[in-house]
Amino acid sequence: MDAKVTWKGRMTFDASADSGFHTQLGTDPAVGGDNDGFRPMEFFAMGLAGCTAMDVISILSKKRQDVTAFEVQVQAARAGEHPKVFTSAVIEYLVTGHDVDEQSVLRAMELSAVRYCPAQAMMSKIMPIELKYQIFEDEGDGKSRLVKSGTFTPA
Repeated sequence: MDAKVTWKGRMTFDASADSGFHTQLGTDPAVGGDNDGFRPMEFFAMGLAGCTAMDVISILSKKRQDVTAFEVQVQAARAGEHPKVFTSAVIEYLVTGHDVDEQSVLRAMELSAVRYCPAQAMMSKIMPIELKYQIFEDEGDGKSRLVKSGTFTPA
């Protein structure tokens, strides 16, 4: 995989990779930026969320779960001193649907954590990652009700 960033002035960069898509990187005015793009460390967190989200929704679909909404949130803690690396993360899976099976969600999370998601496999070698989930029953008209929640530890 190849990726590159091209300087556009001050602290603004155009980022691209093999897929051909582009996005802008920027930073806070306090460090010379214009607050005009994603911070590089945000991409690590978004990559982790996106990688595991694609695995889990694909597995739930194969398990014929009736998912109507799905979100993965990552909260990553950072060191206070430079280089301000991530020190831990919590990944939370928010699954909404009709009669979504808790065991199917747990199995999908497990497969992502131990088999399919390279971002999670790589990051788990350098920091603890806690996995949480919430399953909501879709009641229609944008309403949902929490039916299950918990923390999952892969075997």
